[in-house]
Parts: sequence; C-alpha cells; structure tokens
Amino acid sequence: MATNHSTSANPKVDLEYRRKKNAEDMKMQVISFALMIFLTLIAFFAVGNEQFSGWFTVPFIILLAVVQLLFQLYYFMHMSHKGHEVPALFLYSGAMVGLITVLTFVTIVWW
Repeated sequence: MATNHSTSANPKVDLEYRRKKNAEDMKMQVISFALMIFLTLIAFFAVGNEQFSGWFTVPFIILLAVVQLLFQLYYFMHMSHKGHEVPALFLYSGAMVGLITVLTFVTIVWW
C-alpha cells in the first residue's frame, strides 16, 4: 500500500513548492559553509599572527568555535526546521549539563 505524502490536490504545485524550498535550503547551506570557511581562516590568522597574545587568541577561537557550532546545528543538521524541537531539547540539555560540569570542576580546582 503506497502512501501519498502530497499536501495539495495538484502534484505539480507540490513538486514546484518542494523544488523552491530545497533551493532555498541549499542556498543557506552554501552561504553558511562559506561563512564557516571564512571563520576558520580568521582563526588560522589569529593563531599565526604573533601580535595577538594568548589571552586574546584562546577566547577568540572559542568564540569562533561556538559560532561554527551554531551554524552546524541550524543549517547542516536542520535544527531550524519544524519538528526538531525534541532533539533540540536534548542537545541543549546536554550542553547545559556539560557547561555546569566544566564550571563545577573549574570552581573546585581554582578554589
């Protein structure tokens, strides 16, 4: 028994809508990929440039890593689409537990 996932009575309209939506998604993925490459080049420049101290370079690279992580989640893992609320909840909960764990160990070690 075949199931029909079409949301309209006209399959041609549905096909055109999917093509347009896929083209928009592909455009956003290409743009975010280019931005991630650009952020990676900036990180290499920050490490290779001797004018920046380690106190600037390390937090700057961590900031760039967080930005790239958000690009990965929202554009390549499609977390911005409807229906991904439960996986997003688990990802954010895991990130919160990890952050609290790191903060706890940093507090224990430094005090």
